[in-house]
Amino acid sequence: MTVLDHSPRTTWTPRIPRRHEIVTTGGIEGVLRVGDALRAGGYPVRDFAADVRDGVPYSSVTCTVSLTRAEEASFADRLCTLLGVVSVEPC
Repeated sequence: MTVLDHSPRTTWTPRIPRRHEIVTTGGIEGVLRVGDALRAGGYPVRDFAADVRDGVPYSSVTCTVSLTRAEEASFADRLCTLLGVVSVEPC
């Protein structure tokens, strides 16, 4: 028995893990906004570490995100549009 799938095939695109440091304001709320944006954008995240300190205006998120070549070009620009994100730099 053969099962034919009539749905269109999508092409496989390789993903490359890239480590980024994201600096944000707003304490834990800013860090959670970054996490929500990564999840909502469908980015596979390998690790996610946040550094939030009382009395310090900036927090940082260090994460490894698997990106395609096309996503890599616009990743920093997309995250910089979030409220409170100051910078996105590859590590």
